[in-house]
Amino acid sequence: MSLDDIAIEVLSCKKCQLSKLRLNPVPGEGNPKAEIMFIGEAPGAKEDMMGKPFVGAAGKLLDTMINEVLGIQRKDVFITNVVKCRPPNNRDPLPEEIRACSTYLISQIREIKPRVIVTLGRHSTSFIFSSSGISFANITSVRGKFHQVKFYELEIKVFPTYHPAAALYNPSLREIIRQDFLKIKKEINSKSFTIDQFFDKDGSTN
Repeated sequence: MSLDDIAIEVLSCKKCQLSKLRLNPVPGEGNPKAEIMFIGEAPGAKEDMMGKPFVGAAGKLLDTMINEVLGIQRKDVFITNVVKCRPPNNRDPLPEEIRACSTYLISQIREIKPRVIVTLGRHSTSFIFSSSGISFANITSVRGKFHQVKFYELEIKVFPTYHPAAALYNPSLREIIRQDFLKIKKEINSKSFTIDQFFDKDGSTN
């Protein structure tokens, strides 16, 4: 199933109660052959209005980290969320909402086949870890380092860090996130990644 096919299914999804409350579902966007994939929690108010992921204040911080720390552009990566519709009042997504939406994220990952998944916050980290048979206690204990996981048929490096929204409420986390992104940069600049591999699996930068 292509990313476009997945997006079409998301746009018409009625699997949980969030479909009755949303303005626009947010399937995700970016390079369909991205080597690095960012997974957040759920859309916020601006994302719900625009139908695009990470376009609010947290998105601006994420863009800054991608552009200024990683030295690449947003279009070079793929960005999505565990839950594709906004929970009311920006509350945490419920377990049943995550379960209902999980097939979309699983399909996206299996289609893109990223080398690295950066999980932003506890919900996306918990989902990827549990789907890979790895126990998860809290984001603090696992963030800031790479974890080699087997996600279905894929071998992927997972790098958990704090959600950018957390840094909006706790500015001290901004530097921690920046340091985490420097570790990601070191990885994508390592011998396991060539510049062609990183931007696009067919060797072009689009």
